[in-house]
Amino acid sequence: MSSQADAAVARELWASFISLIRSYTAAHGLNGSRQAVLEVSEDHLLVRAGDRLLTVRFDGGRGSWKRESGAAAEFTLDEHGRVIVNGETEEMDMAAERLAREIMR
Repeated sequence: MSSQADAAVARELWASFISLIRSYTAAHGLNGSRQAVLEVSEDHLLVRAGDRLLTVRFDGGRGSWKRESGAAAEFTLDEHGRVIVNGETEEMDMAAERLAREIMR
C-alpha cells in the first residue's frame, strides 16, 4: 500500500483490527475473571490481561505482534481486510478473535 489512497485504507484497516481485538477481548472477559486493558496509539496496540501481554505494531499495511512469551509474527493487512502471516491468509475478524482468545485464556 503505497499511494495516498492506500495509506488511508491501511489506517482504516488498522483501526478496524484494533476495534475487533478490543471487542473480542471484552467478550472473552465476560466469561472469565479478568478484563483486558488496552493502550492504543496511531501505530501501536498494547493488550494486558493479568501477566499476559500482546504488543502489536503497525506501519502502513505491515505490522508485527509479540507476546510476553517471546512468540512473535510479522503480518500484512491486504486491501480486502485480511491478515497475512507467513504466507497464510486469515480473515481479520478471525485473526483478532484468535489473538484475543490466546491473551485472555
